[in-house]
Amino acid sequence: MTHVLGLTDDTALIAALRRVAAAADRELHEAVAPPSRRSWTDAAVVVVDHASALACAADLPRRPGVVLVCPGAADLREWQAAAVVGAEHVLGLPDSEVELLAVIGATAEPDAAGGTVIAVVGGCGGAGASTFAAALAWSSARRDAGRDVLLVDADPYGCGIDVLTGLEERPGVRWSGLTVESGRISARALRDAVPSWTQGLGVLSTDRDSGAQLTAGAATAVVDAVHRSGTTVIADIGRAFGPVADALLSLADLTAVVVPARVGAALSSARIADRLLDRGVPAGLVVRGPAPGGLTPDDVAEVTGLPLLASMRPEPGLAETLERGGIRLRSRSPLVGAAEAVLDGLDPARPRTRWIA
Repeated sequence: MTHVLGLTDDTALIAALRRVAAAADRELHEAVAPPSRRSWTDAAVVVVDHASALACAADLPRRPGVVLVCPGAADLREWQAAAVVGAEHVLGLPDSEVELLAVIGATAEPDAAGGTVIAVVGGCGGAGASTFAAALAWSSARRDAGRDVLLVDADPYGCGIDVLTGLEERPGVRWSGLTVESGRISARALRDAVPSWTQGLGVLSTDRDSGAQLTAGAATAVVDAVHRSGTTVIADIGRAFGPVADALLSLADLTAVVVPARVGAALSSARIADRLLDRGVPAGLVVRGPAPGGLTPDDVAEVTGLPLLASMRPEPGLAETLERGGIRLRSRSPLVGAAEAVLDGLDPARPRTRWIA
């Protein structure tokens, strides 16, 4: 059950279905309705139009994973046909190609253990959230050599995480290269298409020049498909809290809020914490030194109401390094130590790292 069965003779619909199947890296079997019972039951996903839905409902048993597609917006007859055949989704194409990709991608690599999704957000401006997200991804790739890691830039107002990692001149796919309509990249090939920062670690960055706008649908489809394949995803979502951030927060196993050890930063972070708690998002704090007023990590945790995940000393020479070709991490650096502590908390089989600010 790894292929998609397409049952439509509408040329526009079948063209859209071919694009989406290619983007999901799934084999598409095209047939006329009703297909054989074996073809009907063996497919991971069955895509039908109005006419084929009625034909299949008359001759075949109900099954999960049926999607009804139609040109443009669905009307009453499409919804009626969907009810008859037991379709779980009704999607108008081409506008809902991203949603169809998400449905098909959700069945990809069914035997793979799902990966972890960690979102990172700054508690205040200049907190260093993007830098910590990079450290999390680097540390995760280093400790789990057999598991791929994808560092995802979902901050629409950032400079591009490829700049922070020193990959801005490296060829590879950015968000603008992942449009479903173009069929330029498959979900499974994504890790090979994006620039690689280190072994097993790819970076999917935003675009600075193309004007491409990252959408919640695209972010959900990509992150959901990649993490279902077993990849660890670290997402830098910025502080915009728009549709893209909300979509990724809903997928995250944990959200790390990065906070400098300052009173003003703690108070600002309390507002961020309230928004996360209101959404039911599992979240914790990463407190970054120095603490000029003597504020402790536990003090910050008390102000924000979030549990403390890790704390860290200042990273020596960080500002200079970022200005000269991107971040360079060392195994015993404060950033890596704090990242290891966060990862330890998600893996109870590992001894916990203790890192004191």
